[in-house]
Amino acid sequence: VQLQAYGGGLVQAGGSLRLSCAASGLTFSRYAVGWFRQTPGKEREFVAAITWSGSTYYEDSMKGRFTISRANAKNTVYLQMNSLKPEDTAAYYCAAKPGSYSTSYSLYEYWGQGTQVTVSS
Repeated sequence: VQLQAYGGGLVQAGGSLRLSCAASGLTFSRYAVGWFRQTPGKEREFVAAITWSGSTYYEDSMKGRFTISRANAKNTVYLQMNSLKPEDTAAYYCAAKPGSYSTSYSLYEYWGQGTQVTVSS
């Protein structure tokens, strides 16, 4: 099983990025996928999640700015990030777990390698 997160980069405040999480080696449509982020010295933080059926959940501070979606035929989940702020700067990770979603990173079974997002002021 492999998850590959990509799409990060450097963007100015107010800008947008779209992250992608490509999965292989699992029946992707049966898994919930979450995005988490982490900065040095801090715990991994829940960002958003999407269930196998397409229901979505967001951390409160991301609602209205971030949109998670999935394309099961492509084994890919996306995180569209708009109106980015400097405090969104972090390494972003995608993760998958069977069944329902969770906001707890410890319950996710498979992880991508992370992609860095840097938002300049």
